[in-house]
Amino acid sequence: MADYDVIIIGSGPGGYVSAIRCAQLGLKTACVEGRDTLGGTCLNVGCIPSKALLHASHMLHEAEHNFAAMGLKGKSPSVDWKQMLAYKDDVISQNTKGIEFLFKKNKVDWLKGWGSIPAPGKVKVGEETHNARNIVIATGSVSSSLPGVEVDEKVVVTSTGALELNKVPKKMVVIGAGVIGLEMGSVYARLGTEVEVIEFLDAVTPGMDAEIAKTFQRTLKKQGLKFTMGAAVQKVEATKTKAKVTYKLRKNDAEATVDADVVLVATGRKPFTDGLGLAELGVEMTDRGQVKVGDHWNTNVAGIYAIGDAIEGPMLAHKAEDEGIGVAETIAGQKGHVNYGVIPGVIYTSPEVASVGQTEEQLKEAGRAYKVGKFSFMGNGRAKANFAGEGFVKILADAETDRVLGAHMIGPMVGDLIHEICVGMEFGAAAEDIARTCHAHPTYSEAVREAALACGDGAIHS
Repeated sequence: MADYDVIIIGSGPGGYVSAIRCAQLGLKTACVEGRDTLGGTCLNVGCIPSKALLHASHMLHEAEHNFAAMGLKGKSPSVDWKQMLAYKDDVISQNTKGIEFLFKKNKVDWLKGWGSIPAPGKVKVGEETHNARNIVIATGSVSSSLPGVEVDEKVVVTSTGALELNKVPKKMVVIGAGVIGLEMGSVYARLGTEVEVIEFLDAVTPGMDAEIAKTFQRTLKKQGLKFTMGAAVQKVEATKTKAKVTYKLRKNDAEATVDADVVLVATGRKPFTDGLGLAELGVEMTDRGQVKVGDHWNTNVAGIYAIGDAIEGPMLAHKAEDEGIGVAETIAGQKGHVNYGVIPGVIYTSPEVASVGQTEEQLKEAGRAYKVGKFSFMGNGRAKANFAGEGFVKILADAETDRVLGAHMIGPMVGDLIHEICVGMEFGAAAEDIARTCHAHPTYSEAVREAALACGDGAIHS
């Protein structure tokens, strides 16, 4: 048994970042993790491995569609699926071992096993109970399913199983047109799979700026993905090698079925707090199964905090990381803070999609007067040279003050470009501030400046 200033339960992006920050602030820190490797869902079976497959499949797409036009002649590469999975696994290993190194460097103890909280100030891991003045719940989330759908991670899979298929399927049905479903669907579509997405709502990526969502769906359709919208899945019947999906259209209750080799259930995620003993401790929960926290990530039980996917808010790794830093600084007696109005969201398809701040729909609903500045990547020299002219940047600014209220982009590298807007919004920038900032030429970032110019007298290149 050991005494700690802080014990963090969970080593995902929220947990491991919080542990390192606690240690940097002079707190004796331990992190509980039951997996054989650190990093949680994100590094092991989520963000990182999916990005590896997205990158590999994008390279294949470039070879098949754009190399010849650039004078790069020869046969397009064939897909060695086992080698692609090995590459993905190597990327995971590099990242998880990197966190182990950081733990040692910062003197964070890894308590190996699954943790529970038998009493305030106590964390049990295996047969050992440790004392902690502060406990941080950073247990993340798990895939949620649907009634009538039984996941076996072979034929009917979550994102975890989709990263480990024994072969590239001929036909895949994706249930849910959210971020995970569209990213994984696009990977397999590039690899030659026939992909059909079935979505309950009438638009992809719920909550996204509507104009971006429409453009995004249209782009994915051109890439070969098929969409069945406004459809409620009734059941999935699986054999050892096939599955049949039955759904009902909401507009007329018409029922239909579709066969597939693999069904990816991508209907969202839910907090994972099983086995912690929160009910016995009297920790308050929301009606959606999240841990209820105050302004400083504190629960109603003194000395117990919670962050990341276990609490309310977008289930994003970087949101969890910011909360991990914020709670560490709060425990250390500093003023931990997260600006929830400036948390970007990115979809890593090709083209990428990125957003931050408010959408046009939210501004209209709030009755706020705003102006729109837009610029197409077709007017960007670098994008045209790289066969990446599809998409646009849209900046929303206050009609009176010109303060940037949000930005929404679809196009090349927008997952990186969005952060110019994030920094601007953090400092209260006006669109004119961005428009008057010199941007290197030729870069994709010029499209952001042009959209900012369009909030004023007009873009130069459109």
